[in-house]
Amino acid sequence: MLGKNILRLENFSPDEIRLVLQTARTMKKIIRGDVKKLPNLRGRAIVNLFLEPSTRTRTSFELAGKYLGADVVSINASTSSIVKGESLRDTLLTIEAMGVDAIVMRHKAEGAAEYASKVVKPVIINAGDGAHAHPSQALLDLFTIEQFKGRLNGLKVAIVGDILHSRVARSDVFGLTKMGAEVHLAGPKTLLPRFFNFDGVTVHENIDAALENADVVNVLRIQLERQQSGLFPSAREYARVFGINEERLRLAKDDALILHPGPQNKGLEISNALVYGEHSAIHEQVQNGVAVRMALLDLTLNGESK
Repeated sequence: MLGKNILRLENFSPDEIRLVLQTARTMKKIIRGDVKKLPNLRGRAIVNLFLEPSTRTRTSFELAGKYLGADVVSINASTSSIVKGESLRDTLLTIEAMGVDAIVMRHKAEGAAEYASKVVKPVIINAGDGAHAHPSQALLDLFTIEQFKGRLNGLKVAIVGDILHSRVARSDVFGLTKMGAEVHLAGPKTLLPRFFNFDGVTVHENIDAALENADVVNVLRIQLERQQSGLFPSAREYARVFGINEERLRLAKDDALILHPGPQNKGLEISNALVYGEHSAIHEQVQNGVAVRMALLDLTLNGESK
């Protein structure tokens, strides 16, 4: 994977996914240790170019680079020359001219990361492009599921909520099906896209069918900032029909795992009790995000874990 651009999981083979997850297990030991520092990327420079808001992804990529010994600089939309009218192309070329080795990029436009990979030579890691892809989030979801369930193959994974606007859902579907999981999507008809019509994926308008005997329930945030009005009657109605709560979770297996990419709209797509309950691995996902992003940086810039 040395020099590989991380754009979307469709470009990953199952072996590459396994390599990332295996490397992330090593990285997680570093995070949990007393000295969070490796020399793997000493002398390398990474720029985090985040042109959309982020807490978890941006911070975890920044820590991942620093834990591996790289020099990391973060740029957001409000502090970049884009607010002065500079084009994305010129911003990328400026960053490249400074001698960086990788650009971790979040952008509101779908395909922005792929465009960047054609404009400049540093490794491009897509940290989310519009509603298109979020490969590192999907990889940390796979990592978390495997941690708690011991496997991915043969599991029933329900992904519930705003599928239409979710880059996480898209990347999760491709990653999970590549690794042999059975994916069930559920949400209001207005939030269910039609392009997941392939083996390993079942789309439900009735949430109960998706949750029945599920091993994992991944609850998606209702992305109010991406929506036009009228996609569902009201927040109260959505919570009543599609919100995940203790009663509805009883349809899943007794040891079902709850995931959420965050931030949560508590009381809308998920109950407060479930976020902090015994089934939740939501906060474990955050730590796993650092480990997976360390793995991606190490594998693309170093080639292997030392």
